[in-house]
Amino acid sequence: MAGAGALGAAGLHFDELNKLRVVDPEVAQQTAELRDECQAFVDKIAEFKKTVGNFMELVDQQAKAAESEKIKAIGARNLLKSITKQREAQQQQLQALIAEKTTQLERYRVEYEALCKTEVDQNEFIDQFIFQK
Repeated sequence: MAGAGALGAAGLHFDELNKLRVVDPEVAQQTAELRDECQAFVDKIAEFKKTVGNFMELVDQQAKAAESEKIKAIGARNLLKSITKQREAQQQQLQALIAEKTTQLERYRVEYEALCKTEVDQNEFIDQFIFQK
């Protein structure tokens, strides 16, 4: 195979199928391996990109859900404050009504005592009038 050395010097080589090639078979094999590794790397990068995209979508959904819950919580807190203020206003109204009714009860008590005294006085007057006849 002295001719093979001359061909190799000229940049021509025989592959495993004894076909004439311009590139050394070892270099061609390394190139093919590199191409396959690059394709595998590109595939992994694409898969990683897809995974990151899914993760970002999930994070966005969680952020929207958290924002929605935050708004609900703020609404509930505001409603609670409003209810508390309404209860305080109702309590003040009821206390004012109790004070008014207490005053009215006292007036009625004084009036009742006055009427009882008047009744006693009138009964005494009637009794005296009847005995005088």
